[in-house]
Amino acid sequence: MGRARETGNEQPEGPRPGGRPRDASLDEAIILATRDRLVKDGYSQMTIGDIASDANVSRPTLYRRWPGKLDLVVDALDYGFRRQQALYKLDLSRMQPREALVEAVRRLDPAYYNPDAMVLMGNFAGEAIRTPALLEILRQHAVEPRVALVESVLTQLQDRGAVQDDIDKRTIATMCFGSYFAQFYRGDSKDEIPEAVVSVLWPAIARKPAATTKKPTTTRSRRTTGTPKRIR
Repeated sequence: MGRARETGNEQPEGPRPGGRPRDASLDEAIILATRDRLVKDGYSQMTIGDIASDANVSRPTLYRRWPGKLDLVVDALDYGFRRQQALYKLDLSRMQPREALVEAVRRLDPAYYNPDAMVLMGNFAGEAIRTPALLEILRQHAVEPRVALVESVLTQLQDRGAVQDDIDKRTIATMCFGSYFAQFYRGDSKDEIPEAVVSVLWPAIARKPAATTKKPTTTRSRRTTGTPKRIR
């Protein structure tokens, strides 16, 4: 299908009464095309015509489903967020405390599910002035659930007596999350981040074993053996 031309005065086609039921496969094709264009072009540069062409649908077909680009992008992001929800549930029952924290930090990785997540986040950060709603959606659905996972794990470890009660859980979670962005910009491998980060944190936050009080040792006088000397 050839690329549709963008025109400034084109009006979206409204839904046809009594028409055929909405085709879910077309919805997904448009959503996936939108996600791909977000990575390739960014929000500002991508066009409805490009998305329709990539999805092999007409512009009126797309407009019958979404009235504009922002609405389409919101649903495209929600599509990914809903598929990632299982990542934010972590069963600690069979994990040692330190192992549980390592796993939580591993799931903080924005690219844990979507390898293009870092690029998407960078695009949305660039839209903070022009389209602030995008960054807010990212905060609510991609950042806070990940940070909250680490906070929740730390709370559970406190309940198990493995972690100190007075730690700043939000700051710890934020630092762990930020380590992935530092890795991305420095060009380092992210594979060692979970273990490396916990190796630094754990000695500072783990509950110290209670000190045992040693009983004082009593010294007994040595019994002398042999015949005592006679005093003259």
